[in-house]
Amino acid sequence: MQFKRYCKTLSLANDPSLIKDYKKVHAKGQAWKEITEGMKEVGILDMEIYLHRNQLFMIMDTVADFDHEARMKELATKPRQSEWETFVSRFQVADADADADSKWELMERIYEIEQEEDYDALSGQVKEISKLQQTQEA
Repeated sequence: MQFKRYCKTLSLANDPSLIKDYKKVHAKGQAWKEITEGMKEVGILDMEIYLHRNQLFMIMDTVADFDHEARMKELATKPRQSEWETFVSRFQVADADADADSKWELMERIYEIEQEEDYDALSGQVKEISKLQQTQEA
């Protein structure tokens, strides 16, 4: 079985109190239900966000046929999505009116253990679930 992986980055305001609050609104059970549901509806299977100082790094795993541009446009129309983007924009170095796709910049993968092929960031990196499972079982 295949899935696609996208990696993105975004800067937060370099303010420790705002960063602390940003972490709180993303803590377990704190993200708005409609936001998580909307992501699943457009084909996002899993998402993780990591923080280093004021820099965010997102790993977004999607269905294999995920069309990034089309699905991100669809996500922007989901219930409460624009309200969420405005809400979290106070923490981010981004325009309050920008949608998630405008804020989060796609990143290019430059290294992978046992890399088999290159890919462009917009197309996503096709991954085999079975390959990951084999690595964990070894």
